[in-house]
Amino acid sequence: MSKLQAGLIAFIALIIGVVVAITIAPPGNDKETEYVSLYPQARALPDFQLVDHNKQVFTPENLMGHWSLVFVGYTYCPDICPTTLAELKGIYPELQKIPTDSPIQIVLLSVDPKRDTPERLNEYINFFHPDFIAVSAEHSQLFPLVRAMGMMYSMSESTDNPNYLVDHSSSVVVVNPKAQVVGRFKPDFVVGKLPISEGQKILADMPAIVSL
Repeated sequence: MSKLQAGLIAFIALIIGVVVAITIAPPGNDKETEYVSLYPQARALPDFQLVDHNKQVFTPENLMGHWSLVFVGYTYCPDICPTTLAELKGIYPELQKIPTDSPIQIVLLSVDPKRDTPERLNEYINFFHPDFIAVSAEHSQLFPLVRAMGMMYSMSESTDNPNYLVDHSSSVVVVNPKAQVVGRFKPDFVVGKLPISEGQKILADMPAIVSL
């Protein structure tokens, strides 16, 4: 066999190897996440029935077919909630450009049903973006759902005080198109800095997450 023939065979073998590699592991499937805390296995959510800001029933069906970024909070929150929603508003146009068959949606889960009526939620969420969704329900629905998402909330004082505050987790939960929790973006706790989930970190990881 001549050197030319050997070289030609080696070149053909190389081409075949590249084609096989691309076929088995297409470019883009090797993306890695950097900021999100992914769970070893997706977590199923309990059945629930909430009401959205348009007075429509919101159930697990509303999570199906979408990647959802869910944030637990309330409209009277003085700092973390509006700042986090502003972060999500800032990256929302770029989130919509991520190639996926399951569009990304933003959901505010209010844990203050006493004050956060659908009318109040409508006014509040539309201030940030008309595509965003705000939902709430009685605590009997909220507690198990929030717990299943790996989050928490509690009333820090009596709700008889009209200006009561609600303690709540500040992470952004990632729910897959099967209505299962797959992970969450946790804020960095730095002295003197508001603990929020940064929009740019969420945006950096979402392309890899939607390809899971």
